[in-house]
Amino acid sequence: MSKKAAVIMPKTKEVLEQMGKQIQLARLRRKLSSQLVAERAGISRQTLTAIEKGAPSVSIGSYAAVLHALNNLDTDLLLIAKDDELGRKMQDLALTTRRRAPKKGDR
Repeated sequence: MSKKAAVIMPKTKEVLEQMGKQIQLARLRRKLSSQLVAERAGISRQTLTAIEKGAPSVSIGSYAAVLHALNNLDTDLLLIAKDDELGRKMQDLALTTRRRAPKKGDR
């Protein structure tokens, strides 16, 4: 039974490649070898290389492990979709509005 590969849109591929470059730069700024970061993250050096290239086939858990190995950068993952402006607008549009205020007994 073969795994079904996720379809990655070109823009998403660009985002992953940029993220990989940023991870590589963070590692180099800290003067850490790829072998050391891979060991700290519990992954192979080849997987780290794939992450730094922005490979979509690598699990998000591996990306998070590498970010953690780079001095707790994994907390930045909490910023993803934090301010969901479009979602909030869609939610507000779906809310029903009353034509008049509720009666005294309905409050």
